[in-house]
Amino acid sequence: MKTYIKFILVGLILISCSTGKLKVLADIPTSLKETSAIEKTNDSNTLWVLQDAGNNNHLYGLNLKGQIIKDITVKNAKNTDWEDLTSDSEGNIYIGDFGNNSKKRTNFTIYKVPNAKNATSSTEASLIEFTLPEDMDSVDFESFFLYNGFFYIFSKDNKECELIKVPNKTGLHVATYISKTKLNDKHTKVTSADISDDGKTVVLLNHDKLWKLTNYTNDDFFSGTFEVLKFEHDSQKEGVNLINKKQVLITDELKKTEGGNIYRFDFN
Repeated sequence: MKTYIKFILVGLILISCSTGKLKVLADIPTSLKETSAIEKTNDSNTLWVLQDAGNNNHLYGLNLKGQIIKDITVKNAKNTDWEDLTSDSEGNIYIGDFGNNSKKRTNFTIYKVPNAKNATSSTEASLIEFTLPEDMDSVDFESFFLYNGFFYIFSKDNKECELIKVPNKTGLHVATYISKTKLNDKHTKVTSADISDDGKTVVLLNHDKLWKLTNYTNDDFFSGTFEVLKFEHDSQKEGVNLINKKQVLITDELKKTEGGNIYRFDFN
């Protein structure tokens, strides 16, 4: 069965023309109305999703048809405001509990769910906690990824996007401030992020576009080249997963009869 599923996924990814439009791959169950992330680990074809603030402390695994095949309760985790997912090469999933709409939070948590594909109905997570640098105002975060042993976390704001990093180690840390940038467009809130396996391409998600970042210096991702990739489609998109240098998976929230899908987006 694993081989068959993998073949289907490769087919969905590779057999298409690059039209610059989103392609619906599957519907997300209507029970998951506020899907806020998507992540596929390198050792499995399960598509991991979660729901954001006000929902339960469950991590869901979907198959390629969008059906729930895993429903894992993270017993020692509280969904204060879960926003994004990332993973490591060992198949561990990380939940970013750092949403901060009120901009009053001072402590943030990343939950490490070990070996998610083999977890049963419940599990316990390791906690990676962090506070902001002393001279940084409290801001809202919705996106992050793991790279070279650090989590890179991007703020969500109308005017500027700020970038901090936190080590992938259990315990309490003070985040390191890296840089900020102004995203010039009508809609500039970053809702999810990912990085390519070779570390040379970063994507930032918005409701109607991707920003593709390349040619940056070290981990100052804002120091490089920005390319705006329009979707020709506007919905509440809050999850992105870079599956290769030219394709991403995207999820959006269900609003009445619109959204609630898994999409693929092709770009050059």
